[in-house]
Amino acid sequence: MAIQWFPGHMAKARRQVEEKLKQVDMVFELLDARLPLSSRNPMIDELVRRKPRVILLTKSDLADPEATRAWSEHFRANDIQVLPIDTLSGKGIKKITAVSQDLMKDKFEDMEKKGIRRRRIRAMVLGVPNVGKSALINRLAGRSAAKTGDRPGVTRSQQWIRVGNGLELLDTPGILWPKFEDRRVGLRLAVSGAIREDILPVEEVALFLLEYLASRYGSLLEERYKLKPTAESDPLALLEEVGSRRGCMRKGGELDLEKAAEVVLRDLRSGRIGRVSLELPEDWEQDEEEEAHESQGDDT
Repeated sequence: MAIQWFPGHMAKARRQVEEKLKQVDMVFELLDARLPLSSRNPMIDELVRRKPRVILLTKSDLADPEATRAWSEHFRANDIQVLPIDTLSGKGIKKITAVSQDLMKDKFEDMEKKGIRRRRIRAMVLGVPNVGKSALINRLAGRSAAKTGDRPGVTRSQQWIRVGNGLELLDTPGILWPKFEDRRVGLRLAVSGAIREDILPVEEVALFLLEYLASRYGSLLEERYKLKPTAESDPLALLEEVGSRRGCMRKGGELDLEKAAEVVLRDLRSGRIGRVSLELPEDWEQDEEEEAHESQGDDT
């Protein structure tokens, strides 16, 4: 079942992006390193079209390093420039200007031949809510030039920010697409905090996360919560055990599963569980193979 999601300010944000794209030389597309394809808005390809683009994998400090390497190789194999970054430590940040200048080198040389004076590169920063756009801009600018927050929808308007002598950035509101056809995409985005928690029940999101962690990161669950998960573990039983161990109780001694779910999601988003990636390139390849097989079955 598709997850419906498209509040009014998202439609407005899309219109603003379409208008401003004419004013920029290139685009920085920010993807969450923990879920690169799930956090990639399919509408952005349509919006950006042939504009030069660099993918920045944000929150790489929270992602599984091996998975991030696999995703970087995946994008490069498809001739897409990609750079993992960490806005907290600054890792990868200094490379952004150099990558931009290299990408725009031919265009600026042509402009100079026509007698047009060299200027700052104008770049638009695009991505889903809570992917780290404002944190990146603040890091590049060396000041609090853009609002940040650990919740979706903090940036509601567009603003230009100068970065040194080489870049001028346009911050934009995060844009989500009208609906998620694949429920797993919506759940991954909910786990990361990209969509509001009233779109999906917090317990359902936490159960999805626990099932995934038990199958791929069982040792991290064991270390954080003293559990003994296996790939066959019942996620509800795991959530109940987390709630019991963390004292998530209502009056009368009843277990508070909503509070337990919030604990798990907060621990994941803050990195307390450990470095976790919520998808791998082969997950999408497997999904595509299954869809192709189902399509062939429908045709017979």
